[in-house]
Amino acid sequence: MTRTTGRFLLVLLGLYTLFRLITTGILLWVTDAHQDPMIFSGEVPRYFDLATLWDGAWYERIATDGYPPELPVGSDGQVRQNEWAFYPIFPMLARALMAVTGLPFAIAGPVVATMIGYAAAVVMGLMLRERVGAAAALGGVCLFAAFPASPTLQVAYTESLATLLLCSVLWLLIRRQWWVAGAVALLTGLARPIALPLGLVALVAVVLRWRQRREEPVGRGEYAGMLAALVGCGLSGLIWPALVWRGTGVPTGYTETMSAWRNGEAVTPFAPTLEMVKWQFGDPRGIWFLVGFFVLLAVMMLGPWARGLGPVLQTWSLAYPFYLAAALDPWTSIYRYLILLFPVFVVMIGGGWPLSDRRSGPTWLLVVRTVVIAALFVGWQLWWSWELFRFEPPSDNPP
Repeated sequence: MTRTTGRFLLVLLGLYTLFRLITTGILLWVTDAHQDPMIFSGEVPRYFDLATLWDGAWYERIATDGYPPELPVGSDGQVRQNEWAFYPIFPMLARALMAVTGLPFAIAGPVVATMIGYAAAVVMGLMLRERVGAAAALGGVCLFAAFPASPTLQVAYTESLATLLLCSVLWLLIRRQWWVAGAVALLTGLARPIALPLGLVALVAVVLRWRQRREEPVGRGEYAGMLAALVGCGLSGLIWPALVWRGTGVPTGYTETMSAWRNGEAVTPFAPTLEMVKWQFGDPRGIWFLVGFFVLLAVMMLGPWARGLGPVLQTWSLAYPFYLAAALDPWTSIYRYLILLFPVFVVMIGGGWPLSDRRSGPTWLLVVRTVVIAALFVGWQLWWSWELFRFEPPSDNPP
């Protein structure tokens, strides 16, 4: 490690820690002043009870008891919500820490998520520094750390793990380390369902490399590696449904489990998103709002002001939200899903220009933009935490 890299990492970790402390203060404020006392167990500090609510409670069941051997079925014959909807890497890491230290999951889960969050910030920062320089990379990491849903980076959720694995795959694809990229992509299939957009990114990276074969010849070994990267991304979308089939004996166990969160209804591509925007903004105004969002995103990520990020990060930033709109219900969890759009943060502060482009603004202007947007994000985070981490029984919307 060079001295310059060491200084860069020191600043990055300091900034990331600052935002984690701000988030901790917000969560403690919600916990101590405004939280319903029914969530507190009395066995751990109250912060950790808050940090293992909602999805964290499911991960605790997996970490302590494992997955059920059979799918639970209600009196109506429909599969009920169960642990198989949640991917295994995070609870297994928490279980390992519990075994080594004797800590309960309420502490082990948030600790694992927090430490992985630091690793994700490091990988993200180093990858971005290669593309757009140190100042823009630090700004992008700051906005990632300040994002409204960033509290999920330090509670028993998988946002930090998903970010770490995603950044690792993207960086490996950028560096053309195809074999390792395929292997890490397989791991994402046990952490987060992002195989489709990730596969498209890998395909774009492979096609662009193939188009450069005259200037840079592609050997047999690299062809095999490119194929391995594509196969790894493809299999990452199949590995968990296959394991659910093996664990429950039901070939459609995973899809039936996921439909339980939708009252047994199968997901029609784009239908939940279209219904939600119509409900929020009216018809047809909601449709125009959705179209406007994607047009704005395309302008942001395809203009010269984003060219420094490179095609891998640009493709991810376009493919991932399109996948979210097609496959998921855009409810309260959409905030935390969007944290994986970290390349957009770099463009927001004007840091996406190529390093050699003179049109990029001075560093002081980039810093000012970062500070202003980060402050807005923290204010938004305060509202988000108040609305979603404040549990109001008997029912509530999860983060």
